[in-house]
Amino acid sequence: MRAIGLVLAGLFVVQAASAGTTSYTGALASPEDSSNALTVTLATGGVLGVQTWGFGGGTNASDTVIPAGGFDPFVGVFAGTGSTATFIDGASDDLSSYSGSYVGCPPAGEVNIGGEVCGDVTLSEALSAGTYTVLITDAAYIPNAVFETDGELGDGFSDFTGGVLQTCNTVGSNTSCITPTADWALDITTPASASPVPEPNGLWALGLAFLGLGAACRRRFPQKQELPGKL
Repeated sequence: MRAIGLVLAGLFVVQAASAGTTSYTGALASPEDSSNALTVTLATGGVLGVQTWGFGGGTNASDTVIPAGGFDPFVGVFAGTGSTATFIDGASDDLSSYSGSYVGCPPAGEVNIGGEVCGDVTLSEALSAGTYTVLITDAAYIPNAVFETDGELGDGFSDFTGGVLQTCNTVGSNTSCITPTADWALDITTPASASPVPEPNGLWALGLAFLGLGAACRRRFPQKQELPGKL
């Protein structure tokens, strides 16, 4: 297990490449950082799309080339804002449900970790008019709302990171690991009348209940990923 130097959390909005799509980049302050949330307001109903790029890299909607090497993320969509926002959908490659339309490669790239691994996420949600929150955290720092019925942002997080950013892949009896950076990148696509805006830091001013610690070395499988310690 090794320590990793982490940069301070930052959130930057860059010019969108097309109407209704906005590109964001930033960095986690730590593996347990839950402050990177975006508020998205839909004036009319339509499809909200999210695509991450930080793990495998690629060219985002603003035609910026995102390098591979960032952490593999959890991305979640919640109805409303603040601690009472309710969970709608989310995915990370540490969840056993990570498959099919959630897998974000392509368009994002894959990383060779003893075999090609996809860690990026695609979400596509048909939503009514209203205000929503898009949350990005480390893949193993998962809102408890994911495991609940009508779960809320304020319900805390399950921390399976072991305090480090690390991505491992096990093929047969061989396990390979990398130390990713704290960088993330994502695009949010909305109906043309919608407007995604940064959520102010401090969303998580309440105490967070950690429901358990998992192994620091998270295992990745090309076809199916399992969450360490997941019930």
